[in-house]
Amino acid sequence: MDARAVTDFSAADFRRRAALESGPFGGDEYGDHRMNPDLRHLIVREGLRDAAVLVPVVDHEEGATVILTKRTEALRRHSGQVAFPGGRIDPTDRTPEEAALRETWEEIGLERDRIEIVGRIPDYVTGSGYRIAPVLSIVRPGFRLALNPAEVDAAFEVPLAFLMNPANHRRESRLWQENERFYYTMPFGDRLIWGVTAGIIRTLYERLYA
Repeated sequence: MDARAVTDFSAADFRRRAALESGPFGGDEYGDHRMNPDLRHLIVREGLRDAAVLVPVVDHEEGATVILTKRTEALRRHSGQVAFPGGRIDPTDRTPEEAALRETWEEIGLERDRIEIVGRIPDYVTGSGYRIAPVLSIVRPGFRLALNPAEVDAAFEVPLAFLMNPANHRRESRLWQENERFYYTMPFGDRLIWGVTAGIIRTLYERLYA
């Protein structure tokens, strides 16, 4: 990676950009309906379930990376997909940040004392019925993950420079409820980042780097 990429996509620079995302955020500006305005009534609706994910940016000297997971094939929803660590906000979670930290520990065993929360971007509404709060964080390197085999098959890191490069954001479509539904994909080696995760990454790019 060249020196410019390290400078532009360092954890320190990410922290500075994330600090500008102070909220509070209102409305349903971001979500699957943004690329599919004709389907808004099917996506933005009553009864959305609250969830939170952690966007874990690892502070490597040679350039920041983002931890992503591959969900197990046995899960009922989004099985086998690439995802951020996270899940539903429980009644005992006081904030989305607390839920994201709890879920991250439960899924991949990343210790809280290695995670610095640095911001949050607007909620992302999904066609599967969730309102997701993306919590931005910086992770101190040197950790050892412990994957929960009931939820996670694998965890891997992707350079932040790759994810924040719009040339890697592909717009694709498929039929959904007899409608053409558009979404982003971001192929990375033998991993395919797509759907909600790619949508949140695209939102991160638009809010912080575009």
